[in-house]
Amino acid sequence: MNRLILSAAIPALMLGACASGPAPELVDIANMPPPPQVMAHDARPPRLPADLTPAGVRAADDHLALEEVNGAEAMAFVAESNRKALASLEGDRRYETFRRQAEAILTATDRIPSPSFLGDGIGNFWQDAANPKGLWRRTTLDSYRSAEPRWETMLDIDALSRAEGRDWVWKGADCLAPDETRCLVSLSDGGKDAVVVREFDTSTGLWVEDGFILPEGKHRLEWLDRDTLLVATDFGPNTLTESGYPFIVKSLQRGQTLAQATEVYRGDIGDGGYGVSPSVYRNGAGEVLGVLINRPLDTFRSETWELVDGRPVKLNLPERVSIRGMMGGQLVLTLDEAWSRPGRETPAGSLMAVVMETVRPGSLAISNAVETVFTPTARQSVEDVAVMDDRIVASIYDNVRGRTAVFRNRGEFGWPETALPAPENAAVHLGSSSRESGRIFYSYEGFLTPPTLALADARAGTAEVLRAAPARFDASTHVVEQFEATSSDGTKIPYFVVRPKDLAVDGHAPTIIYGYGGFQVSKPPIYIPEMGRLWLENGGVYVNANIRGGGEFGPAWHQSVLKENRQLAFDDFAAVARDLQTRGITSPRRTGIYGRSNGGVLTSVAVTQHPELIHAAVIESPLIDMLRYHELPAGASWIGEYGDPRIPEEAAYIARYSAYQQLRPDADYPRVYITTNTRDDRVHPGHARKFAARLAEQGHDHLYYEETSGGHSNDADPVANARRWARHYVYLAQQLMD
Repeated sequence: MNRLILSAAIPALMLGACASGPAPELVDIANMPPPPQVMAHDARPPRLPADLTPAGVRAADDHLALEEVNGAEAMAFVAESNRKALASLEGDRRYETFRRQAEAILTATDRIPSPSFLGDGIGNFWQDAANPKGLWRRTTLDSYRSAEPRWETMLDIDALSRAEGRDWVWKGADCLAPDETRCLVSLSDGGKDAVVVREFDTSTGLWVEDGFILPEGKHRLEWLDRDTLLVATDFGPNTLTESGYPFIVKSLQRGQTLAQATEVYRGDIGDGGYGVSPSVYRNGAGEVLGVLINRPLDTFRSETWELVDGRPVKLNLPERVSIRGMMGGQLVLTLDEAWSRPGRETPAGSLMAVVMETVRPGSLAISNAVETVFTPTARQSVEDVAVMDDRIVASIYDNVRGRTAVFRNRGEFGWPETALPAPENAAVHLGSSSRESGRIFYSYEGFLTPPTLALADARAGTAEVLRAAPARFDASTHVVEQFEATSSDGTKIPYFVVRPKDLAVDGHAPTIIYGYGGFQVSKPPIYIPEMGRLWLENGGVYVNANIRGGGEFGPAWHQSVLKENRQLAFDDFAAVARDLQTRGITSPRRTGIYGRSNGGVLTSVAVTQHPELIHAAVIESPLIDMLRYHELPAGASWIGEYGDPRIPEEAAYIARYSAYQQLRPDADYPRVYITTNTRDDRVHPGHARKFAARLAEQGHDHLYYEETSGGHSNDADPVANARRWARHYVYLAQQLMD
């Protein structure tokens, strides 16, 4: 089964060297001094509640009305804020040039069409200026290999939106193997995560007359067979967790309503994470190898269950594990914690192929098969994994430098590795794979090197380059370097600098530092064409900070800053800024920061703790009110990352950094730019709105802009996305270049 999804740009080429550093260690911040900005003031922040209970936090919040997504007061605030922001940003002399340049890049017709195996052909979702909502289309592999593929349109989302009077945004299709003619198409109204699902027949190009249709929701669904789905969704009252995700899985037969579906698994309404989800694993012939159900206990811990003869059986697996697929009688997984079994100790981060019989309860099975496929060092990580019938393909990073490896299953003789062709020091990303043919698409790119797409034959260990994207900006004037900063606890934090070759090291370079630092999401170098065109070509410097919280060095790099240790991730980011300024690359007057989503926690904290280090901050789609984040959908799903503000000791450490409560009227903050989306149902727009409102009430200059469609992913419309990037870079130019 292939999931045809619209995804972000493929991660990328890495240049420069990184000296080895010590493995990350967990640090107890309870005995560490408070953040510098806290020490700089004798008085308590005026809006930090003395009572940190949920009731006390709520009582101290004078902007609760801004949490009503479409409330009258909230929308009046948005309208007035947008008026001021657009006057400043779109009224700038650079805006129209930036917008045109960004639109030309994002809608260029010579982009690489992202391929997905679809039956015996290739599928692709395509957006351009003429089709901003997009076309779902297909061609043959031979045609795709050619310079001018002959595409057949299956679904025109622009036409569908016009016909139905809806703001439809494509969210992917799930097609039933092996022929993949029946597909469950997900459509979002305005870009939300919640989708409606309809069954589509690619052989006729029509919606299926008696097809499966699911109303809007955050569904988790899988094909069991042509007439049966496994569905986790909103089945009515008391069937969603406090995060708004499902905890019940049912079997839905063709022609049944959701109310008629048969329950096959039930978690608990108190479960955390992103909701219970079924997975059906098939071999290359489309035969079912196994049916698993993941029950999240919190953001990162979960139980793994197997459906055996329609009944759930709990498998003896660690709670921190990522299931990657099945092959034969083996379960392919990566460990996010060490796994101890009699006579066997497997470290966290390992890639494994475990004999299923050995993890079934009550089993006494013993296998001679070598289960550990790859064990990373402290500075390595396993990123993407694709499972074939007798091989595993993985992208592996060493000091944020990647390679693509094929591991062949030889039973008790182990897993010999073959490397697929790729440049030295390249970051690589795995794309769509075909188990039937043993082929997989993969790509590599870098800050200054456009993406190259290759098609590999995993069985033969060979690959052919299919396409290389054209350059979108002049990279000949720039170089990439990698440095390390020393954080507050002595940990070495790697970061990349993209700078002009002839940069004068006098602290005058306008510099953007990008950071994320959460959820074990790695941030290897990628080719960002709009950044190159709008920023680098105008003399700017771009920095990618690989702070803790990401997955660059495996689970330990992430887990070292969870919950009470979160301050260390913020310290990492500040250390990178200081290191850049010490090296003379930039100075506080010329330093800006950018982060979105979890990166919005990071950047808002940087503003409140270290305003002396920066002069600009783009805070996009952010979490900011961390004492109420669990009350704003879908915040409670992230308690495993940040902690639970309802628990007094956890509320105490969250309160020490939560930027909404830490704002001070007497602080010298830079003029920040906060932006979000009304249709964002992943990170509530109330976070951004309330932060802007509190800045205003304390007399701090700022800009706030809220887009009304597009959702959290910003994938609704490349033309609208061009306007978004133009606003970002106008603001950064105003703050750092003017």
